[in-house]
Amino acid sequence: MEDIPETGTDPLFDSLRKRGHRITAQRETILQIFKEQESGHHLSAEELHAKLLERGGNVSLATAYRTLKLLSSLGLLRELDFAEGHKHYELKQDTLPHQHIICTGCNTTLEFEDHFLEEAGQKIGARYNFEVIDAQFKIFGLCPNCKTGKSSKGR
Repeated sequence: MEDIPETGTDPLFDSLRKRGHRITAQRETILQIFKEQESGHHLSAEELHAKLLERGGNVSLATAYRTLKLLSSLGLLRELDFAEGHKHYELKQDTLPHQHIICTGCNTTLEFEDHFLEEAGQKIGARYNFEVIDAQFKIFGLCPNCKTGKSSKGR
């Protein structure tokens, strides 16, 4: 993996450098893919790997997994578990973290923001002397279509 020369100041890359991690072509491409995702779109490791291959990258699925874990541990990506048997990832934003409501019938995932939940996470962390990096609140239920039996399984 070759280092990418410093061209401009991207906060994501600056964060990696400050923590002693190299900006490799693969890491740059992975972060770029996440930056290009539409709001509300989450990628699994397999989906990320497919996008890397589409771009002509020669990246193994294992490397994609390792990079996702690294970027999540550094707080650049949010690792999300929607109870589907695999993780999803999204770019962590500086704005108020959003939460998720997930349909257990069709796996539709909606995002919402709630200041009360963010404050509660910070207060609970402070109570136990934790520095809160991320707090996730998930609601599982049935969407209107699944509740009335109109939806078929799938996204």
